[in-house]
Amino acid sequence: MRLAAEASLDSDIFLWGLDLFNHGYYWEAHEAWESLWKVPDRGTPLRTLFKGLILLSAAGVKIREGKQAAAVRHAGRAAALLRRLMNTVDHTFERALGMSPAALADRAEAAARIPAALQATALGQAQPVFDFILGPSPGRPIKRQTVSFRRRQE
Repeated sequence: MRLAAEASLDSDIFLWGLDLFNHGYYWEAHEAWESLWKVPDRGTPLRTLFKGLILLSAAGVKIREGKQAAAVRHAGRAAALLRRLMNTVDHTFERALGMSPAALADRAEAAARIPAALQATALGQAQPVFDFILGPSPGRPIKRQTVSFRRRQE
């Protein structure tokens, strides 16, 4: 089944991936976006975007693990894919991400070059390593649910 770019980028799975990414759950964001990446035909801009986001998530995992060489490699591959989308005429991807793919590529490479100053966190608590937030541009209607990442009290 094929998905139109706009429909995929408005899907609950895509938006869930954005929320996971923004809260530092990079592996989980990777998994969410991988399910979308499998749908579009090979070589399409939409598939390229999802692959770039998957690699960016992998870079986040490696940054957190302190594996700078792997982080730089994943961020570089993500950036190369995102730059392929620079000439998207209708700005669909820019609206979905809240920034242009080229700007995201630049930020991905910069983040991987500068080791994150990570704070100690409780076991199982994620910590964002990127200094940007991904999300739909203002004025773009979305059907997003509010997500809380608080630990349940026992």
